[in-house]
Amino acid sequence: MTEQRRSSDWRHTTLTELLGLRLPIVLGPFGGLSSVALAAAVSNAGGLGSFGLYGYDAERIRLAARQIRELTTRPFNLNLWLDHDNAAALAPTEAEFTSWLEPLLPYFHELDVAPPTRPAQFLPTVAEQFDAVVEARPSVVSFVFGVPSAGMLDRCRSAGIRAIGTATTVAESIALDAAGVDAIVASGFEAGGHRVSFLNTAEDSLMGLFALLPQVVDAVSVPVIAAGGIADGRGIAAALTLGADAAVLGTAFLTTDESAISPAHRERILSPEATRTVLTRVYSGRLARGIPNRMYSELTKKAADHSAGNATTGATALAPFPAQNWLTGRFKPAAIERRNAELMSLWAGQAGPLARAGSATELMSRLEAETSALLG
Repeated sequence: MTEQRRSSDWRHTTLTELLGLRLPIVLGPFGGLSSVALAAAVSNAGGLGSFGLYGYDAERIRLAARQIRELTTRPFNLNLWLDHDNAAALAPTEAEFTSWLEPLLPYFHELDVAPPTRPAQFLPTVAEQFDAVVEARPSVVSFVFGVPSAGMLDRCRSAGIRAIGTATTVAESIALDAAGVDAIVASGFEAGGHRVSFLNTAEDSLMGLFALLPQVVDAVSVPVIAAGGIADGRGIAAALTLGADAAVLGTAFLTTDESAISPAHRERILSPEATRTVLTRVYSGRLARGIPNRMYSELTKKAADHSAGNATTGATALAPFPAQNWLTGRFKPAAIERRNAELMSLWAGQAGPLARAGSATELMSRLEAETSALLG
């Protein structure tokens, strides 16, 4: 169990001392939706800005780090997806690729986008990405979908980089603590985007934050960061009261001015439709939470038809990760350009209805004031 040093000021925790933060507020790292401006704004306001590196090759990683440093001198976090289930090595045959593409062809045709050919690879290697991260030397590197190796953690320590792991269950948090990470994110199933489970399937690792957080705090020896369903000062105060050293906010920052999401995505989060989110594999091949749309409904039916062996529909299997994410990513830019929210991945958490428009700096000020009003 972590021994937390708490002053009378909620802003001062073991984690804020460790990372040199003014506020125990962490920007969620958005894989594919990250913004240099947003990461820098959160860091400049005293929190920990984060930038997700999903799909980034070494040169893009180096560029993102340089751009963030041009906007802030404060600590920031780069986030890496570990190669869970050896996903980066996925190499379908031409026939398999064609069968995975077939359920998506109507969307390519609707958006006037030429269907893609089979790529040499769907993702850069984690080794390539990690080398670039160590070279970039952010204050923090956070990992999802597994436990970083001893070699990775040694290289982080040698470079002066703090390492944060991410857990969706108590068992995962214990594994991360034993490996020697500096802090652990306890991610409740309320969170938007991908469920980052790695010891069991994501469907068998769905714990709500209020159940997960105090159990993780009791089980590990390092600071714990709460994530999932937090969008205002009430959520931050609750997380700190349950033993967290900081809180992650994701969806609340997606609607800020500095966010990289499309106008159609932002409008959907700020609409009444954000009251319903679903966990699904149809967008990317991995379980993730977002606002349902027409693509979700149609692909869910196709997946069900295939599972039921419904020969009358000619249903074929949806692609696994990362192929499904890569394939849908070929037509999403056209959907964004046309403001067609029905053919996008509308990632959002269950606290989406609490999100507001405005700048990230304004949001950080509001979060500080709201939390101070509750914790003093």
